[in-house]
Amino acid sequence: MYSNHEGHAMLAPQGTDFLGPTAPPPSMFDNVPGYEGTVAGGGGGFVPPPAPYPPPAPEPAPVQPEWNIPSITEDTAREAFLLYASGHCCYSKAPAQDGVITSMDAFNTYRYRLETFIESRSTEWDHEVYNGQPVDAFTQTAPGPWDIQVQMPALFQDHTEDIKVPYTSSVKDCHTCMATGRIPCKECSGAGNKVCWVCNGSGVRSGEEQCSHCNGRGRENCSHCHGHGSTECHTCHGKRQLLVFIKLKVKWTNNIEDYVVEQSSGLNVANLSSVSGKELFKDTQYMVYPVMGFPDPAVGQAAERLVRDHQAKYSQNARILQQRQTIELIPITRVTYKWKGNSHTYFVYGNEFHVSADDYPATCCCTIM
Repeated sequence: MYSNHEGHAMLAPQGTDFLGPTAPPPSMFDNVPGYEGTVAGGGGGFVPPPAPYPPPAPEPAPVQPEWNIPSITEDTAREAFLLYASGHCCYSKAPAQDGVITSMDAFNTYRYRLETFIESRSTEWDHEVYNGQPVDAFTQTAPGPWDIQVQMPALFQDHTEDIKVPYTSSVKDCHTCMATGRIPCKECSGAGNKVCWVCNGSGVRSGEEQCSHCNGRGRENCSHCHGHGSTECHTCHGKRQLLVFIKLKVKWTNNIEDYVVEQSSGLNVANLSSVSGKELFKDTQYMVYPVMGFPDPAVGQAAERLVRDHQAKYSQNARILQQRQTIELIPITRVTYKWKGNSHTYFVYGNEFHVSADDYPATCCCTIM
């Protein structure tokens, strides 16, 4: 039977929750005008931007005088095929080297892309260890979330920045440790000791011999808290106080949406996401006007739909800073070739000359011994 000895912490019931509150109580936060409803942990949501001043009306970009269609040569198609075969350890190079090209069919595909670069702002209560930082709550009126000046990053690049809202910082007692600087040890539930792992709490070993590890006590000091039963508070790091403030999170996001004109080449359209094409058209404005006069009407229809959808979707809880629309021509060539009397096909696509050959005729199984 274990009995307390002077200098050791009292035994506490195992499994009891000694960690104290994990979230700050609502009473810890001040009522700041203009930030009503702001909570800890980001639950306050995004703050809608103020109504913008009348933006400049988008203008149609000039129509391209002609749309040049690139094509690849037979030598380029063969070199791409050979490079493709070389990159597969189980593929013989023979079809790529010896196959005779019988036809090359172009299935050029247009990709329309709309990018909408937006800025959104959200607020939440936050805290950090108090080490003498300036305390300015209510010394002046806190500026509104969209009145705080923030340096904008490069256009069309995602970025996030956290800012302390001026005149919202105050000092509060730490809610985790109740301003004591320490919390009960979670390893021993605040007891300062645990059951001896050698004798399993009996105090003796086989043959009624006293356990030398715990000197017959049946318990050993907790190594995590060194027998004290408590550890430094992880929230205030023993300082007992916190600087509490409203944090403004500013997030810049580039929202990209593509439309690829359907083509009947037989190549899986998903393959095109990994390649680039020849840029035929680019237009950048505060808000773009749907592209006009493009030879393929499907591109114009997609542009009109995406521009309308983006402006409706992203102007509700964010500020649209810039839009960019581009049209790329992605070259796709279906190559038919003969090897050992049989006809086969492969595709060469994109500026990178990627190859897709699902029916490559000379493969084998590699076994690594």
